Amino acid sequence: MSRFLFGTLGSLGDVHPYIAVARALVARGHTAVIATSEEHRSVIEGAGVEFCAMYPALAQKEDYQASVAQMYDVRRGPEVLVRRFVMPHLRSACECLLEASRGADVLVSHPLAMALPLAAEKLGKPRVATVLSPLLFISAFDPPVIPEAPWLYNLRIFGPGVHRFLFRLAKYKIGSWEGPLRDLRTELGLAPARHSAMFEGHNSSLLNLAMFDAQLASPQPDWPVNTLVCGSALFDGAQPDAAVIDDLEKFLAAGDAPVVFALGSSAVWIAGDFWEKAVAATLKFGMRAILLTGPHVPQALPENVRAYPYLPYSMVFSRAAAVVHQAGIGTLSHALRAGRPQLIVPLAFDQPDNARRACSLGPGRTVPFRKVTAGRLAAEISELLGAPAYASAARRVAAQLAHTDGAARAAEALISCAARQNPGFAARIPGD
Repeated sequence: MSRFLFGTLGSLGDVHPYIAVARALVARGHTAVIATSEEHRSVIEGAGVEFCAMYPALAQKEDYQASVAQMYDVRRGPEVLVRRFVMPHLRSACECLLEASRGADVLVSHPLAMALPLAAEKLGKPRVATVLSPLLFISAFDPPVIPEAPWLYNLRIFGPGVHRFLFRLAKYKIGSWEGPLRDLRTELGLAPARHSAMFEGHNSSLLNLAMFDAQLASPQPDWPVNTLVCGSALFDGAQPDAAVIDDLEKFLAAGDAPVVFALGSSAVWIAGDFWEKAVAATLKFGMRAILLTGPHVPQALPENVRAYPYLPYSMVFSRAAAVVHQAGIGTLSHALRAGRPQLIVPLAFDQPDNARRACSLGPGRTVPFRKVTAGRLAAEISELLGAPAYASAARRVAAQLAHTDGAARAAEALISCAARQNPGFAARIPGD
């Protein structure tokens, strides 16, 4: 038996995949612990996985909505995230991780858990890097859609040299955000880093797990060596109570399949009047709807609409006429497996790129969130439901993904990595 320590930071979309992998490791007789923000303790421990508190805690309830709004600013959001929510807490996070890492055989890092590579280097522990979406590889051969400058994607026709130059400029700029990280490396007695922690500096020479579906991106010449595309590692969260399930089942049984609207776990905090637009759109074409709104549930809804703070996506996406979502990688992974047409309304971060990749497979259409109106929603959903090609493509993609178990594949890769790195590991594998 071996012990794996995961370090991650962000919303539920940055936590659920590691819960899925941790559960797969536990099922194989190993031990796994997830180090992340305190607000995720209950969902992690509720899934039967060990939890370790690691700051920063993003969900400070009194200002969380304002914080999310700042992070979702298209131009400055990533800088705000790194400078305000990551860098000021590096030292305390590193102290936590140094302690938690001592009993671990392999460390597994999310790109924003920037203290974990320092702990691994300081303690001489093997580390595996992970990415949850293709954008994070920043490939010049398969350039992503950058939210603040989506037009740059059109420059791909000029070959990889253009994007290689643009990404070099971006790395220079982002390098200025990482001053506290460089200072902490010096304090720990570590050699200066050769690369930005947001780019190549996060990669591992041992193993890099691409925890997204192969249909979204294929390996490129500038991806890090030793990269394995596992497929999405899916965890669906806690089951709602019996009263919620009963209400949902009664609503689903009372009429035609509804359109399901979802914005993940963080964008719901800045949804604004999106839910009112969704209700108005369904009224325009006489359909039913389910809204997954997070904590701010609209009141006085029409009879053809239900709203819930949360439902497991696997419970409703496959029973929808269509799914409208923001293309967070976890939400998208569930939507692709549901086999239903999709309207994707991306906001920021990797979402525009995820939307572009998903729509290229044929199951859906995309409209930027900031351009959504009730009329536009109604027109786009009507187009989705009126053109059989979208439903056909959605079923085809779902069939392709039906047997993809990203969590199991990632767990097996981690176990193999531990076996290679830790003498005597094989002797500790249960059943041997």
